[in-house]
Amino acid sequence: MLEGGMTTPDPYPTPSGPAARSLDQRLDAIARHPFRAKFHLSGRDRVTAELRGPATLRWHARDLVARRLAPAAPYKDGKQTPYRGHPVFVAQHATATCCRGCLQKWHGIPKGRELSRAELAYVVDVICRWIEREVAGG
Repeated sequence: MLEGGMTTPDPYPTPSGPAARSLDQRLDAIARHPFRAKFHLSGRDRVTAELRGPATLRWHARDLVARRLAPAAPYKDGKQTPYRGHPVFVAQHATATCCRGCLQKWHGIPKGRELSRAELAYVVDVICRWIEREVAGG
């Protein structure tokens, strides 16, 4: 908390308004693909998402994407994202943010160069919005 009772700003704010609607439209389009549509949070991954909460999951998503996806040539690209074990991993497959090839095909983010700060933020927003929708959907 800052002086005067103000709180510190969230370094990774969740999009709202038009930005959230745009993400929802993108997620709806991706979810129409049969492979992507079969991913949902369940079991331990769902419980983890519910217990950790959106702020912690946003931090985890940013950390995982920065380490595993953001480099120009990620280690084991195309095979670096497990299918389960963390809600972010499930979300990455559901949102086509699991590898640089999917980022290029589905989101227009080219391979062969490091993700920009804006692209990293976008990928995290997509992942977190998907998790938010899954948790809210019951």
